[in-house]
Amino acid sequence: MNKLGNIFQVLYIIFAAIFLYQVVNLWGSDRQMALIFLFAAAMAIFKFFFNRKYRKRFDEYYKNKNKNK
Repeated sequence: MNKLGNIFQVLYIIFAAIFLYQVVNLWGSDRQMALIFLFAAAMAIFKFFFNRKYRKRFDEYYKNKNKNK
């Protein structure tokens, strides 16, 4: 499960980079669509940090749980 969590973390950063690239390309021509991509990039970055925080918390919980057995 830990490897899968790492893969999703990398995917969130990749999607954020793609969305930011779209923002730069669309900013001059279609500002409304660029703002939508900017919001999507912000959500991907938020999701990256949120999942990383909770994945570390669960890893510590299971590590301590197995230590107490």
